[in-house]
Formats: sequence, C-alpha cells, structure tokens
Amino acid sequence: MTRPSRQRQRETDTVGESEDERQTGCPDCGADALVQSGDHETVCDDCGLVVDESSIDRGPEWRAFNHSERQSKSRVGAPTTKTMHDKGLTTQIDWKNQDAYGRSISSEKRSQMHRLRKWQERIRTKDAGERNLQFALSEIDRMSSALGVPRSVREVASVIYRRALKEDLIRGRSIEGVATATLYAACRKEGIPRSLEEISDVSRVERKEIGRTYRYVSQELSLEMEPVDPKKYVPRFCSSLDAGGEVRAKANEIIEVTAEKGLLSGKSPTGYAAAAIYAASLLCNEKKTQREVADVAQVTEVTIRNRYQEQIEAMELY
Repeated sequence: MTRPSRQRQRETDTVGESEDERQTGCPDCGADALVQSGDHETVCDDCGLVVDESSIDRGPEWRAFNHSERQSKSRVGAPTTKTMHDKGLTTQIDWKNQDAYGRSISSEKRSQMHRLRKWQERIRTKDAGERNLQFALSEIDRMSSALGVPRSVREVASVIYRRALKEDLIRGRSIEGVATATLYAACRKEGIPRSLEEISDVSRVERKEIGRTYRYVSQELSLEMEPVDPKKYVPRFCSSLDAGGEVRAKANEIIEVTAEKGLLSGKSPTGYAAAAIYAASLLCNEKKTQREVADVAQVTEVTIRNRYQEQIEAMELY
C-alpha cells in the first residue's frame, strides 16, 4: 500500500470514529441523551438538536390503519410460543371446507381434506415424549383459561414445565400433577395471586399432590420463590364480597401494620387477607359475616377468627 492510500485509510478511520462518537453523545451540549423520534430522527433529549435525520426505517413498506388491514398485508406468520409443543412452527390445515376463493368444495375433496387433517394431527407428534408434552401444555392452557390468568403466566408455566422435562423431573409423577405445579409456580413468579385451593379446583389432581410436586420442582430448578403478599388477594376478595374502597384501604392498612410487627410469619396469606378484610368491614360499618369471607377466600371460619383476634390485638383496636 502506498503512502497516500495509507493516509486515506487513516482519514477514513478518523471519520468512522467521529461518526461513532456523534451517535453516542450530543455534539452541541455533550449530553448522552440521544433518542429516536417518531419521524426516524435522532434527537438530543436535553437541547433538542437533531443529530441525524436520515435513519433507516426498518419497518414494513406498507401502511395499515386497523387490525384486519394489518393481518391481510402481513407476510409473516405468528411468533413462536412455548405454549405449544412444536412452538407453533408446524402447518395446520384449516377446518373450513372452502377453497382459496371462499367457495365450498366437493364432497370428494371434503373426505380427502378430512383424511389429511387426521394424518396431520397424527404426525405432529413423532414419539411418546412429544405427545406427553402436548398433553401437559394443553392442560396448562385449560387451567389458565379457567383461572383467568394472563398469557404471560401460560408462557412462564410452559417454560418451567419444559425445564422440568429436560431435567427428568417428570419420571415417577403424573403429568397433570407436574403441569399444575408449574402453573402455580408461574402464578407466583408473575405476581398473580392464586391459592392452592383455587388451583386444585380446576385441576384433576389433589391439593396435597400439587403442593408436594410444587415444592419438589421449585427446589430442583432453584426457582427462588418469594412469599406471597396478602395485599395482592385483597382487591379480588373485596370485589367478590362487593366491599367498598374504604374496606379495601383499611384491610391493606391492617395487613401492612401487623406484618411489620411480625404476625405474618408462618401464616397462610389467603387466611391473613381474609381476616384483615373481615376486620376492616367491621371497622367501616360494612359488616360481612365470617362465613361469607371464608367462602370467598376458601379458608375456614376458625382461621379467620384466629387471625382476626391477632390482628385486632396488634392494632390495639379491642
């Protein structure tokens, strides 16, 4: 390489370095606050200087103004998901007996499509392991729908179940039991309060087995679960009891004050929240019976009485 060419190379490197510096900081005020605006411009958030106005738009070349237009113009499929055993990558044959133009197909074609659908379902799972995974994920989806938990909980539960399957924790245990335990673990991970009683109501296994399997899976996978905050149960329980906002605020105050005094240690969060709601309803003149609160929280009246007495003495309201 000749000397001029080396000089040009050094100049090019210098320009490249200055461009990189320009992208990381504002050349006017020096603040590291560059943001991308909606018009594909790089703007300093402090002084408002437009640093770059020719950013590359990596979005689609078409425009859509509603969901149906977006669906019709999109040229990609649905994103992969852990809630399906094949992650949603396989092809599915539509159940409609229509051609591409929406016209009904002949009876001969219908029987042919019926056979294709049947074989499609058969070949989607290549072995017993995939069939068991498919069954477990369908159970998680069914129970999640019954509990009314968001989509993120289903994704987390599916990931935990796949980890348990990879670590060979399913051997010697029922698929339904492990699937239910992973769903309970996912609810606790995502901060969606669901008690073991609520989980067992929608499951096909007993509460004792769910708790035992949950403890085993949580320990083997090192999930590091935090204790459930009783205040997370208060809005749902109050809504079921038709209690007002004053009762809800007072129940949260009782839980917060008594928990600071150490009363929550070793107690069931559902029973603790139910007792706080019962105490708050008495203090706010919206009396709810112990039976009503116990039915909503799925605890016994004895539990509510015991926790209620402890909370009242700690609050010095007797």
